[in-house]
Amino acid sequence: MKRTIFEAEHESFRNSVRRFVNNEIAPHVEAWRAQGSVTREAWRKAGEQSLLCMWAGEQYGGAGIEDFRYDQILAEELYLGGDPGFYIPLHNRIVAPYIQRFGNEEQRQRFLPGAISGETILAVAMTEPGAGSDLAGMKAHARDCGDYWLLNGSKTYISNGILADAVIVAARTNPESSHGLSLFIVERGMQGFERGRRLAKMGLDAQDTAELFFNDVKVPKANVLGEPGKGFVYLASNLAEERLMCAVQSLAHAQAAFDLTLDFVKQRRAFGRPIGALQNTRFKMAEMRAQLDCQQVWVDQLVLLHNEGKLDAVDASSAKLLATELEGRVIDECVQLHGGAGFMEEYRISRMYRDARVTRIFAGTNEIMKEIIGRSLGLDERKLT
Repeated sequence: MKRTIFEAEHESFRNSVRRFVNNEIAPHVEAWRAQGSVTREAWRKAGEQSLLCMWAGEQYGGAGIEDFRYDQILAEELYLGGDPGFYIPLHNRIVAPYIQRFGNEEQRQRFLPGAISGETILAVAMTEPGAGSDLAGMKAHARDCGDYWLLNGSKTYISNGILADAVIVAARTNPESSHGLSLFIVERGMQGFERGRRLAKMGLDAQDTAELFFNDVKVPKANVLGEPGKGFVYLASNLAEERLMCAVQSLAHAQAAFDLTLDFVKQRRAFGRPIGALQNTRFKMAEMRAQLDCQQVWVDQLVLLHNEGKLDAVDASSAKLLATELEGRVIDECVQLHGGAGFMEEYRISRMYRDARVTRIFAGTNEIMKEIIGRSLGLDERKLT
């Protein structure tokens, strides 16, 4: 189905990103997945192509392009021709915006130029061993010591955790409030900041995921992001965009699986003819095509709403829920249509199956998405009992 939200300049940008992915990412995917991380050089090359933090102002070295469609296109092309383990969307649209929106000018001048060039890789640390989607259960804490804050605690499942040069860390600063959190920018080399092992995962082999430890880390007051005590509000303010980006990525991943499978069923033969000629295959492919097109229209509309500043938490949660569930169904069906080949690591569809599973968990589990949507309908247990 022809998509209608893009202009000529968007298509030109897509072509340039596709060339970058084909030339600078695709040839290295196998090596990155084997070593468990992309290279710092890849980040610098993305910076040289002006693909990092495109929304940032020219005074920081950015392009000043706030149109979310450019990051949508970038994410789609990374998933279609590259690898989901190169976590540019996290850097661009989840972590760096905290510095832009809540940081002061000194912090923006200090961190954004490196984030734009690829010299400073970013991560955000919220999840803890005993508290996943429940930020109110956070145990990491920081104490005001006059000239600095003393930070203690640990975080886990942190994407970009090994490579990150600057990590936005959420910690409790008001023990009397379940929402009394603050955000701190912890930099590589700070005394007491340690990285644990690179975590072995079911999928996303090229994405470095780590445990982080903070043992009496003296965080300068200059590295407090925004106002102390408002961390919960800051984190919540970016969730809609994060979930929309998750939907964008999941749809692109499902589309990539569909494309691979369409080619496969045209070439693979059984009973003397291509398996694509079998009615079951035709019907399965037709059903997936219809579902992908339907969901794409919905997500594209939300991208336009987001550009207008009208995206709300409920619609973003709906998009994340539906897109990730569809991703799981489509890729599972594509593995089935590949037959035994779908179970072999040498076929990309096998790796995609593993990569896709986490999307129903991160950015808020799909059960949390249902809770948000359900409460918006007035079905709140606290109000109905």
